[in-house]
Amino acid sequence: MAARRNTGNTTLPAGGEGSAHNLDSRLSRHVESVIPKKRQEALKWFGWGYNDSQFYGQDGIICFRGEKYPLGGCELRTFTKWVQQKFQLTVDPSKPFPELPKTYPRPVENVPFLNELRGTTKVDYSQEGIDRLVRCHGQTLSDIYSLWHHKFQRIPDLVVWPRCHDEVVQLVGLAHKHNVMLLPFGGGTSVSGSITCPQGEKRMICVLDTSQMNRLLWLNRENLTVCFESGVVGQDLERVLQEQGLTVGHEPDSYEFSTLGGWVATRASGMKKNVYGNIEDLVVRVRMVTPTGTLERECSAPRVSIGPDFNHMILGSEGTLGVITEVVLKVRPLPSVKRYGSLAFPNFELGVQFMREVALRRCQPASVRLMDNEQFMFGQALKPEKSWFDSCVDALKQHYVTSWKGIDLNQICAATLLFEGDLKDVQRQEALIYEIAAKFKGFPAGGQNGERGYILTFVIAYIRDFGLHQGIVAESFETSVPWDRCSLLCRSVKQRVMSECQKRQINFYTVSCRVTQTYDAGACIYFYFGFRSIDVEDPVELFESIEHSARDEILACGGSLSHHHGVGKIRSHWYRDAVTETGSSLFGAAKKHLDPKNIFALGNLLPQVQETEEKARAPEVVTAKAKL
Repeated sequence: MAARRNTGNTTLPAGGEGSAHNLDSRLSRHVESVIPKKRQEALKWFGWGYNDSQFYGQDGIICFRGEKYPLGGCELRTFTKWVQQKFQLTVDPSKPFPELPKTYPRPVENVPFLNELRGTTKVDYSQEGIDRLVRCHGQTLSDIYSLWHHKFQRIPDLVVWPRCHDEVVQLVGLAHKHNVMLLPFGGGTSVSGSITCPQGEKRMICVLDTSQMNRLLWLNRENLTVCFESGVVGQDLERVLQEQGLTVGHEPDSYEFSTLGGWVATRASGMKKNVYGNIEDLVVRVRMVTPTGTLERECSAPRVSIGPDFNHMILGSEGTLGVITEVVLKVRPLPSVKRYGSLAFPNFELGVQFMREVALRRCQPASVRLMDNEQFMFGQALKPEKSWFDSCVDALKQHYVTSWKGIDLNQICAATLLFEGDLKDVQRQEALIYEIAAKFKGFPAGGQNGERGYILTFVIAYIRDFGLHQGIVAESFETSVPWDRCSLLCRSVKQRVMSECQKRQINFYTVSCRVTQTYDAGACIYFYFGFRSIDVEDPVELFESIEHSARDEILACGGSLSHHHGVGKIRSHWYRDAVTETGSSLFGAAKKHLDPKNIFALGNLLPQVQETEEKARAPEVVTAKAKL
């Protein structure tokens, strides 16, 4: 069935925050999104990012196409050599990319639900196969591999596009009444398996796509707060606010495609959290629709002492309790100065000591990220080919570093910096950061390198799919850890991965790490791991087995289950131990109260909740012929 056009109007909420004269009602409007309702028109159905942006092979050289990024149109000869040396692999441009399936799994239909949806609501919906397929997954390695090889046996049966809070209330009520599973879907960028369609679900599965709920509802300039609907995409949210001279400042790696609701649902963190805070620091109030009612805090005061904060029940709930519909956020004036920088250190240990000192003195710039040697070399390899003159300059710089500074290129590491604020504040902060770096034998490596390193974050996500296409499986995973175990954890996890590779006779691989966020008591650490998978029967299963061992090592070293990716399905194995039996029982009790029929049965956090409920269900369903 084709998507049905809904022409009804939705009334804006009458109330706002604070006094009416402080609200700029002229700004209340629908936000034109970079991602269309038919998301496959702009985004890849089989991987990360825009349709027109990707790494590819040409005449044995790795290239990148995509004018939205600085690497667009570049031949990456150094990166090609790095891949050849690291994985003993030559780029094969003749390999085909995956094709859409010719048929789709037949949808399960709950006829009473469909009849009432059509008869009593004005919600747009679709049962087209492609609309269902592109919303059956997130962005885990397993998700993408399953798409490429048509392994999904169960995909959503229906996609609905509500346009406001009230329509979500209608949909949740209908799903609860007719025992239909709901799967909230925002930007589809989850890397925890949290939005992957549960393969064992017998009931009708309805994806609730929030993309049409992306209005700016109100802005209070006096209080510097703003209310958006949850489906607004990160880059759209920032574009609209920056037109008004404001910013939220939340910039996760997935910022181009992830949504506000997704940030809240996963307790997200952004690259500039040092100035603006993590999502829990930015949220003032949030609304979530559950089968038993709407959960929200009525007051928007900056801080309240009224018992447990239910904002934090919603934050990190990963779609298991209800649908987030509206979020009130703090905003700040746009900084007048944005300046990039970078530092080089003789080795990773000294770099970590620098990061610790910066955190101790609470003088972090907007972003400071430390890369180990393996990741530094990887970043250098991604530089486009330079002119003869520029190559000579680079050679002189390298001679300066190795001969005059006495630094071993097999040990050197680097940190990228981003400063934001007024000119005097930025200058003062720069001077202090470079002074601290000098204490640990660090030295400035240029603003251009810092900017390039920061922006490359958005391009690196495309490499995973290119690697999969060429016979390399790779993915990232993260944690947070106290400072006194930071270096130990980095060494131990990399050693554990190398040991697991040796046991499995994997000879060509890469494992690296970086420190991306700093706090008073510890830091966030990202790991990147990939290996040559040609002739491996099930490369994803092998990768997940090694990553599982790495996660065990992380926990043994005092690291967390996750800093910001969330638990989802792929880390639910450790959830009970992470929060104790009492904590998991408390969450389970809240889940049972808010969602007594378990219609939000995503299997995240506590998958056994879903398994227990499924045994008691016997839904009335009819299988219909697939719509192509």
